[in-house]
Amino acid sequence: MNTRALTAALACLAAVTLVACDPATTDPKPAEPAAPESSTVASTAPPSRKSDRPAEPKAVPDFVGMGLQSAQDRAQAEGFYLLTSHDSAGRDRLQALDRNWKVCSQSVKAGKTVSTGTELDFGAVKLEETCPAGDAEAPEVVGGKMPNLVGKSVKAARGALDSGTSITTTDAAQDRMVLLESNWQVCTQSPAPGAALKGQPVTFTAVKYEESCP
Repeated sequence: MNTRALTAALACLAAVTLVACDPATTDPKPAEPAAPESSTVASTAPPSRKSDRPAEPKAVPDFVGMGLQSAQDRAQAEGFYLLTSHDSAGRDRLQALDRNWKVCSQSVKAGKTVSTGTELDFGAVKLEETCPAGDAEAPEVVGGKMPNLVGKSVKAARGALDSGTSITTTDAAQDRMVLLESNWQVCTQSPAPGAALKGQPVTFTAVKYEESCP
């Protein structure tokens, strides 16, 4: 094959290739848009337990003496889902691990019939502690006067005062840092109980609960 014929053949082959690969010459069927994921989830998501069991009148069980976790499980099994708990000892501790706490009191008396939409509040102490005769009352400022905070946990004492109050707490027995305030009790305070609160700084001395104030 001479040079002119070879050149013509290569040019023809190149033209065929370009036409075959040119997107303008192809007409593929456009892909159908995928259905939104939300529509699938919405059609298959199971309803919540709360919607399955509408509020209804029911007698409240006796939860006192039960472990806090067991009490919560029992309450939910009975249809009560609005549950909360607090420290019966008045130390304002959080019930971080419910299995380590036991129920001392309940906000709705056992046997009383209420709507299952009613909130149940459990007063609790740690398993190794003795339930108090009654829940300790949280301290509060009345009439702008400094309350008596001696014997209260530092955390509860702080919670009784305005959130903007400057508070300094020092160890009354040693030179330790007061880190977990719910484990420390107030020994002394300044201002004294009954003093007018005018935004002045407040100071406490404290020791751990298993210790005695000096």
